Amino acid sequence: MKFIRFFCIAFIFAGLAAAGLPAQSATAMSLSGATGLYSIPSGRIGWERGGGSAFGIDFGYHTIMADGNATSIPKISATLFNTVELSGAFDIRPEEGRGNDFIGGAKVQLPLRRTSLALGAVYQSINIGEHHEHFAWQMYVAATYSGAFFDMPAQTTVVIGRTFRENHSNTNIDFGMGFDLLLLPNIFENLVHWITEFANFSYSVAPFQADAWYRGIVNTGVRLNLASIPAFSRFRFAADIMLVDAFDHNRAFSFGMTFGIPLL
Repeated sequence: MKFIRFFCIAFIFAGLAAAGLPAQSATAMSLSGATGLYSIPSGRIGWERGGGSAFGIDFGYHTIMADGNATSIPKISATLFNTVELSGAFDIRPEEGRGNDFIGGAKVQLPLRRTSLALGAVYQSINIGEHHEHFAWQMYVAATYSGAFFDMPAQTTVVIGRTFRENHSNTNIDFGMGFDLLLLPNIFENLVHWITEFANFSYSVAPFQADAWYRGIVNTGVRLNLASIPAFSRFRFAADIMLVDAFDHNRAFSFGMTFGIPLL
């Protein structure tokens, strides 16, 4: 039943975005540090061609809160030559006896016109310094393309890849899809984005309250594109407010912010 529901939603989202209408997307850091939606990376990078800077640096922070506990995820990323994005994040865990995690990523955006397409890799060190420390690697392709939904600009992201985890063997394929809708732009003046994503993988192979292993994961919430305010227009500046794993009983609340500075 979960399998059928997952792919029904996937086909619905795929049909929502028709290429050809430009979207005002709020590029921001995902939970893992890579530019993306909430858990899944997108085909975009922090500072792209035409953005006025070939180099840029971004700082971010997200937290996930549930049952009186919270994990903290500070992160940093750098964009080089409008093409390469390097990112790193620490998942500072609240559980007693549990080590923290490191998530490092690299993404290369291909020079396409209508679709943002990127090849990415992720390295994860889980439970650092503890007895059960282990590692994971992920390779993925992410595509982001523009469309419209009820005359509101939108972008759809599709991700496919594979995760390799130390001491685990499986043939699972990573799949994720997300929808970034610019909500009522004539009223909110490009400020408010509604983002919904679902995937059979999460921001980490050992996430806090965001486990996609059995039923997949749906995250949904609002991203405020504060860079749409004239005073911040030179920067990347966004705030996230979201529900993590919204369809399951262990759903959690998350919020975070991203701030980016052009260097050259």
